[in-house]
Amino acid sequence: MGTTFDETAIDNALADLTAGEKVWATTPLRRRRELLDEIHARVGRFAEDWVRAACVVKDLPADSPLVGEEWMSGPLALLQATDALSATLAALDAGRSPLAGRTLREAPGGRVAVPILPFGVYDRLLLNGFRGDVWLRPGVDAGTARKRAGLAQLDPTATGGIGAVLGAGNITSIPPLDALYELFAHNRVVALKLNPITDPLFTVFEMVFEPLLELRVLRILTGGARQGGYLVGHPDVAHVHMTGSAQTHDAIVWGPGAEGLERKKDNRPLLDKPITSELGGVSPTIVVPGDWSPADLRYQAEHVATQRLHNGGYNCVAAQAVVIGSTWDRKDEFLAELRLAMERAPQRSAYYPGSDARVADALASYPEAERLGAGRVLIDGLPRTGTPLLRTEYFSPVLGVVELPYAGGEFLHRAVDFANAELTGTLGANVIAHPTTIRRLGTAFDRAIERLRYGAIAVNAWTGLAFLAPRAAWGAFPGHTLDDVQSGIGVVHNALLLDDVERTVVRGPFRPAPRSLLGGERALSPKPPWFVGNETAAVTGRRLTEFYSGANPARLPGVFLSAVRG
Repeated sequence: MGTTFDETAIDNALADLTAGEKVWATTPLRRRRELLDEIHARVGRFAEDWVRAACVVKDLPADSPLVGEEWMSGPLALLQATDALSATLAALDAGRSPLAGRTLREAPGGRVAVPILPFGVYDRLLLNGFRGDVWLRPGVDAGTARKRAGLAQLDPTATGGIGAVLGAGNITSIPPLDALYELFAHNRVVALKLNPITDPLFTVFEMVFEPLLELRVLRILTGGARQGGYLVGHPDVAHVHMTGSAQTHDAIVWGPGAEGLERKKDNRPLLDKPITSELGGVSPTIVVPGDWSPADLRYQAEHVATQRLHNGGYNCVAAQAVVIGSTWDRKDEFLAELRLAMERAPQRSAYYPGSDARVADALASYPEAERLGAGRVLIDGLPRTGTPLLRTEYFSPVLGVVELPYAGGEFLHRAVDFANAELTGTLGANVIAHPTTIRRLGTAFDRAIERLRYGAIAVNAWTGLAFLAPRAAWGAFPGHTLDDVQSGIGVVHNALLLDDVERTVVRGPFRPAPRSLLGGERALSPKPPWFVGNETAAVTGRRLTEFYSGANPARLPGVFLSAVRG
């Protein structure tokens, strides 16, 4: 682990980056692609060290199925990102748009939809039945989309100075993914400061990114709030990107405490440079009433439990508000299955600082809440407005249930209105609906998805899939401002380097195979390995990482066998 960097060390790192920017400006696309390929190889080489360090951070036993989360949201995510970015640079180097040869679709509202999942044969095999698109903003046509794809790599000589990236402390791939996005989407050399929670990964990240460190286009720093404040305020830093909470964002932009509130009121930002951000919020899961079988109820209850409990609940996009129809004849059965799923999910340590205090705050606000296992809280019968859970991101295993007195299409319409108007944040929303219900609603269902103002929307899937898919854009719905930042400003990931992004929409099968096939869905995927109750998640996550490190087809049977056993 690296020692904490003092101000002199930060100054020296920024001086290195200033020199490195000149080198980066003269680095051609072909060499940039080679660097990505070198990093890809090093991720595979050090993946086990990465996961071992992540397990130390999160106090996970080595034999826990939950270790699968660390394989999939750690090295696997970076392997896929470097591979996808390398393909984008290969197209640009050949004088082609990254969208060349791709059929762009029309999304509701006359938008252009860029297919990002499945993107190749391995996606079709390993995520069979899942699909996804990036929707561009209204008014952007297909020709413009193709022309602008590539962002700053369209002119790699035009660098953008030094970008300071403040890394997240929850998902271990976030800091390296954000650093790569600064470097390639914006052509800025990067000072990456890790969150102190992830300091045990410092050495792993240095080994993975050695080619960029040697080129002096990346420096990895450690330290707390003091070092972070010094870094973002440094005159040599041109831009800031952060992942975290809206409170941390406001402390950076306006300053802490009462003085910061006054500055915000008077529109006098303390930060004198642009900032982008990926923040959290209160993410909804809208459960559309339908004719669900007992197996459907059990499976989707585990799905919702996963949306809340993955990574212990410490995800910016973790579901916090389940929106359900009070007149649905399966409501009570579904909520009973949800309680069981939350109780049965593997127990784990509350590793993220402040978790216990946030759970205590929720219990103080809702004395009638149910405690389901260690630290897990379910709050049923929430008011539909003016209640803390709808406005407070608890960032802990706290889940609330809101009932709306509607059915059918009217329920979905009202649920979208509720999510847009009553919940803080716009990062991600989930919609679960029986295929028959989707077909019956027709264009009304499509219109509901269009009306949801969220940067990632998942239909019969979890928005976490949009995080993991490398070509998906990840960030809040556009339009937030410094004084009302909600879930942030800008996007990351986006390996096709698309401009004018509005949102990502992913879709999955309502049932796992083989029930999906029996129900008429063309989907061969079993229970996803990211489900918290998947007993082979650790083995599947490791095998997926080993496969993507070299794309050796001989490894696929082992992946499939482990996935089916889950």
